[in-house]
Amino acid sequence: MTVLARTIADLRQARDGWDGAVAAVLTMGALHDGHRELMRAARAHADRLVVTIFVNPLQFGPGEDFERYPRTLDADLAVCRAEGADLVFAPERAEMYPDGLPAVRVDAGPLGEVYEGASRPGHFTGVLTVVSKLFLLTRAHLTFFGEKDYQQLALVRRMVRDLNIPIDVRGVPTVRESDGLARSSRNRYLSAEQRAAALVLSRALHEAAAQSDTQSALATARKVLASGAGVEVDYLAVTDPLLGPAPADGPARMLVAARVGGTRLIDNVPLQLGGVS
Repeated sequence: MTVLARTIADLRQARDGWDGAVAAVLTMGALHDGHRELMRAARAHADRLVVTIFVNPLQFGPGEDFERYPRTLDADLAVCRAEGADLVFAPERAEMYPDGLPAVRVDAGPLGEVYEGASRPGHFTGVLTVVSKLFLLTRAHLTFFGEKDYQQLALVRRMVRDLNIPIDVRGVPTVRESDGLARSSRNRYLSAEQRAAALVLSRALHEAAAQSDTQSALATARKVLASGAGVEVDYLAVTDPLLGPAPADGPARMLVAARVGGTRLIDNVPLQLGGVS
């Protein structure tokens, strides 16, 4: 049975008395197969699963899609029940921020000012603030984040390390459509023509991943991206797995963000540079 808690008091009451490992999957709702994979990973590694559903206003900037972000609680609850969630915490804005937006926030630091952070100032401070709050409220031992939002995953891991938060952060590989498009709640904003155009992102990453050095990977991806009509690239970068400078050898990450029509999409792929395993 999946219990729905709409208040912090109800969450605490439902959570009290649990034994064993508790996993948390933090979402903004509009759940899709990517979220299902997070829940399945959590269920495989924990005794209890808490899913949170909260569209966090603190991580949306001026002109972004906070008001039109899909809110589909009934459908989301059905997904959570199907995936065996024990508890769903779906608070209203006033429950999470009773005094208005919080005066004290978790600063994302320099790592939050590059890539997505450069395009969306303050975004990751908003993310880390609500994530830290939800960690405290759910009292989870494990948490699972999708690798599609790779910078977010890296920042949550760094926050947990730097602030000594007692939770194990685990990444889950990006879930894709059969044609390669990364699953995202924002894909529903795309028209059929825009969705077809958006496939250039995953294609560029796939072809770049076959290269063995940074410059070849970037050149390959740029060439593919340039062939996409109606795709406006925001950034394309290769980094190490912690978002530092790209290594000459070993594991790396290629990140891309682009606008397709009025929808901003992100994607990424692991690279293996220099032929070192």
